[in-house]
Amino acid sequence: QVHLTESGGGLVQAGGSLRLSCVFSERTCGTYAMGWFRQAPGKEREFVAAISSSGGSTYYGDSVKGRFTISRDNAKNPMYLQMNSLKPEDTAVYYCTAALRPVRSFPKIDFPSWGQGTQVTVSS
Repeated sequence: QVHLTESGGGLVQAGGSLRLSCVFSERTCGTYAMGWFRQAPGKEREFVAAISSSGGSTYYGDSVKGRFTISRDNAKNPMYLQMNSLKPEDTAVYYCTAALRPVRSFPKIDFPSWGQGTQVTVSS
């Protein structure tokens, strides 16, 4: 069974930055595209960003374009989400995912399970 573990969340003021990390238990993690979703209280889960297995292709949700950057280091396993210019509406639990699919398909994938996520809270 594949396990993904998110970390790096916290409380930050509007305009600030955070970097989230995701560690993937699968030894062949370098073959998977990976991505981030988030879910705010009372709202549906929202696609944030995805990155191809090689790291050469990325895809972002409209609400985070230009502010968030997804990256990965296959040699060390983790995937990262650098979040800059944070807004109160970015407050949510952030989850990482993995799939053997193209990055542009991530918003439409029905992932069967989710990890615990990491809480990001942006104060105004």
